[in-house]
Amino acid sequence: MHSLQSIIAGLVVFGIVVFIHELGHYLAARWRGVQVTVFSIGFGPALTSWKDKAGTRWQISLLPLGGYVKLHGFENRPDAPREEGDENAFNRKSVLSRAIVTVAGPVFNFLLTILLFVVLLSCFGKPEARPDIGTLAPDGAAMKAGLQVGDEIQRLNGHHILSIGDIQAQIAAHPGEVIKVGFLRKGQAQEVPVTLDRIQQGGHDVGRLGVGFAVSHTAPLPVYKAVPAAIGQTWDMCGNMLEGIWQIISGQRSARQLSGTIGIIHMSGQAVDYGVASALGFVALLSLNLGLLNLFPVPMLDGGHLLFYACEAIRGKPLSERTQGYALQVGLFLVAALFIFSTVNDLRGLGVFHWLFAHGG
Repeated sequence: MHSLQSIIAGLVVFGIVVFIHELGHYLAARWRGVQVTVFSIGFGPALTSWKDKAGTRWQISLLPLGGYVKLHGFENRPDAPREEGDENAFNRKSVLSRAIVTVAGPVFNFLLTILLFVVLLSCFGKPEARPDIGTLAPDGAAMKAGLQVGDEIQRLNGHHILSIGDIQAQIAAHPGEVIKVGFLRKGQAQEVPVTLDRIQQGGHDVGRLGVGFAVSHTAPLPVYKAVPAAIGQTWDMCGNMLEGIWQIISGQRSARQLSGTIGIIHMSGQAVDYGVASALGFVALLSLNLGLLNLFPVPMLDGGHLLFYACEAIRGKPLSERTQGYALQVGLFLVAALFIFSTVNDLRGLGVFHWLFAHGG
């Protein structure tokens, strides 16, 4: 029953973030005079639907793993033959209008992140989790390697850490392996090799360092201070995410840290279990991830469409249908490959493969 509640909570959290993203596209489309034919939360057959006065069909669909806004004329090229009633078609709008409608989804995700950070900072204060070792597990990997309470972890295998979560993710991905831990002790930079412990979690092996980090909260901020602090925190997290993605692409860290939709829903449910502040923080992080990743210049994503519009603005005409077709095929392949890979990671992390192998044959 508890697992079911966590899944439902995760689906609700994921649905909220997707709804805000699509709401950005919807409101921008209405502003720029584009007819929105469908606003769907989820994919597949509609479970329930209704039509508003503007002619938009709102629906909740069977598969709650995303959502979409369908714009009249979005599928057609701007230079396609005109048809009756096309004045409200997306493809008949200027490059600027199309770019505004496209970028509005990620922008709304960023705004949601900032708003939630403002709420957290003004109601709960700012949690400060420093990479300082607060506790050591008896006979754990860290204690055996000579690490001490008060040591500040700065690097893992020579790479600068991004956050406490970054330390945990990298450690978990290397069960039983030897990693070099760079730390600061009484102002002196040092480094020691640490053989990570190997533990079972969710039916699979994960690494453990055997340390606890001290976490403190600052006093709640007044709203006028919380707003710039939230904007700064959002900016810093964008930088950390981009750096982490680059480290995965360049092979500096394991790609097994990538999570897909299943993993996100699972983590959402866990975050809700820890309370309001944890849930709000996770929604903010998820919204920021969705907004940032959608701006990547990959066809099929918002960033890919923005790249097409930029080329159109420079050339004075759209890219050829053949060029766009090839680009969209490449984009579809990349998105599908990422989805499959991240889903495999999620299933591995949930112990599904371990269960199948254990009960197969």
